Amino acid sequence: MRPSELNESEYHPYFKGYIENVANVSLVEAMEQGFRETSVFFKNIPEEKAEYRYAEGKWTPKEILLHLVDAERVFCYRALQFSRSLNVSLEGFDENEFVNNSRANSRSLENILSEYNAVRNATIILFKSFENDVLKRCGKVNGTLVSIAAIGFILAGHEIHHRNVLMEKYL
Repeated sequence: MRPSELNESEYHPYFKGYIENVANVSLVEAMEQGFRETSVFFKNIPEEKAEYRYAEGKWTPKEILLHLVDAERVFCYRALQFSRSLNVSLEGFDENEFVNNSRANSRSLENILSEYNAVRNATIILFKSFENDVLKRCGKVNGTLVSIAAIGFILAGHEIHHRNVLMEKYL
């Protein structure tokens, strides 16, 4: 499945920008490409920039990377629930609260990147296990319908979004 095959009814309009960040490649290709690019990107962030904030209240690169990990875990849980259950309705999560409680800046960037690598590997394996009919299954998050395929493309585009912000405002 490719992002061009998604119907806009499969996700909340808020996520359209993330999905549009993804090249028109298969879902697994998008995740694998993001994996390679994000790993290299964060390996090349200078240590002195790892805890940099371009403005008060903005997240550091360490916090952004751990946010990617946390969001991926949450979105994969949603995909798993939708793939295994019917009529699922889940609540959202507060990404700011997650970041504020993450203690990302007390960890090394290398340590967080290792966690990212493990989570992304698990994500790729999970999404490879979904056949096309499963990718089209939907559930609700905060009362809004979302398909498993859309979840995957949102993850891939979300990662690109944050890399772009980092390049523009941090590096």
